[in-house]
Amino acid sequence: MRCATFGEDTEGADDRNTPMAETQDMIHEDPLPGHESELEPKPEWQPRYLGSGRLQDKVAVVTGADSGIGRAVAALFAREGADVAIMYLLEDDDAAETKRIVEAEGRRAITIRADIRSPDACELAVRQTLETFGRIDVLINNAGEQHPDKDITDITEEQLRRTFQTNIFGMFFMTQAARPHLKPGASIVNCTSVTMYKGSKELLDYSSTKGAITAFTRSLSENLVSEGIRVNAVAPGPIWTPLNPCGGATPEKLENFGEDTPMGRPGQPNEVAPSFLFLACEDASYMSGQVLHPNGGIIVGS
Repeated sequence: MRCATFGEDTEGADDRNTPMAETQDMIHEDPLPGHESELEPKPEWQPRYLGSGRLQDKVAVVTGADSGIGRAVAALFAREGADVAIMYLLEDDDAAETKRIVEAEGRRAITIRADIRSPDACELAVRQTLETFGRIDVLINNAGEQHPDKDITDITEEQLRRTFQTNIFGMFFMTQAARPHLKPGASIVNCTSVTMYKGSKELLDYSSTKGAITAFTRSLSENLVSEGIRVNAVAPGPIWTPLNPCGGATPEKLENFGEDTPMGRPGQPNEVAPSFLFLACEDASYMSGQVLHPNGGIIVGS
């Protein structure tokens, strides 16, 4: 099994009109699973209830939508009536499966292979979405990466830059690219983490980016709320996705992953997706700058 991670180069790519042809050169493979198709047990992405048209005929861009939480969000949004632009880095097979899932719900989907660390790649992804669907109503900034280290001195400059470039720079770049096309009533939902609130002794760089994402969410909300655009976030706890064996948890932690939550188990992607849906749709019309916490009962500050 393989795990796709970024190399040091910060250029971007797309699978059709990439401004950088060297995508494969800047990505290396670690001997851990990154493909949901190879992960056992399989994460649960299936929506748990019938749709009610809460995103009927809306268009959503979801980063990191090939697997995990992103796939569950894409599936649920499609069930609620949205067309979906599926953004992903490398896993073509997983992205194709997410596209199949969206289309099985009777909605349209496109897959966009792009490195969100590049402003050019984000601009291209937005352009392709507009060319296909004509609009963007919802931006889900979900893509991220994490790497465990027992001591701060073990974190290399390359890893530190890469984690920040993916988790927060990429979020900025995607939002900058989409912003001119978001009209009143649009919604942005960012993925932060429980680690922002309670810390993580082995995920120092990752948890730091999640703190930045929460601050970004609150500040962007203040910046856009007068324009009729709402900005919120979701802070998942331990959720079973490829992100964890791909570097988010040590082998020791994987054996008991999520058992330290009050519920005594890890969450599933389809237990997180409804939080994204609520914040994206009109049910949350009086909410902006807020964070929801699907985390298995962990009590944290707001």
